[in-house]
Amino acid sequence: MKNIASVSVHGGHSGQFCHHATDTLEEIIEQYIAKQSPWVGITEHAPGISQELLYPDQQAAGLTPAFLLHRFSLYMKECRRLQEKYRSQIKIFAAIESETYSGYKEFMPYLITTFQPEYVVGSVHFVDDLGFDYSQEQYEQTAAAVGGKDELYCRYFDLQYDMLQFLRPAVVGHFDLIRIFDPDYKARLLHPEIMARIKRNLALIKELDLIMDFNLRALLKGADEPYISRVILQMARDMDIAVVPGDDSHGVSNVLDNMATGIALLTEKGFNTAWREPKLLHY
Repeated sequence: MKNIASVSVHGGHSGQFCHHATDTLEEIIEQYIAKQSPWVGITEHAPGISQELLYPDQQAAGLTPAFLLHRFSLYMKECRRLQEKYRSQIKIFAAIESETYSGYKEFMPYLITTFQPEYVVGSVHFVDDLGFDYSQEQYEQTAAAVGGKDELYCRYFDLQYDMLQFLRPAVVGHFDLIRIFDPDYKARLLHPEIMARIKRNLALIKELDLIMDFNLRALLKGADEPYISRVILQMARDMDIAVVPGDDSHGVSNVLDNMATGIALLTEKGFNTAWREPKLLHY
């Protein structure tokens, strides 16, 4: 493990460009350098597309889609500056984390064409335009609105499948994030109608040769395993799907947090730890 590089395929959210993160992007980059990371993907959230689809904290702060789009342009500009400033010390990918709500099929291609990120992380944080990962209360409300937790999972994986087909993102973000506030997720993932969707989505990921984000932020929040859950992780290994760590950092304090644990888990499963670098696909 001493010779395995600590990298992050998904992270680098900063207080400078993300309302629920802390610290400046440059401070975060300096921390990756201090921890001897050879490369990192900085994957800021796509700006919200409408006022109704902003996160509760963004709405409470009075942020608007126009403000967020402008801030995203500043984010990409800062990424380019930091790439040049620190190019002798670390390889920085200036990337974008997608969304899957109404309008994204028009908005994401616009963002990609306009800002030309190095790659896209394909994520799902909304089901039927309802957020689910902001709080336990929001999660329960969204589950009730779509017909219960089983249906929530099914809708999540259906939306993810559609997104993967359309965007073909280089990286699949926190594949099973839908489990975030479900204490019964280990059993629920095995429900036949849910597992069938998981297998279908993994088959598409394999067909498209995408990278899966082994997202360590779940450990920071007290979970006993990252996203991807062990049962799904084993399936990905059996299918020879590339899996790369992502710290999903939201500030200097959690840069590469739990990386040793993540690397140990992937090594134990026999994944290739000569981490594959992501690249923009199909645009």
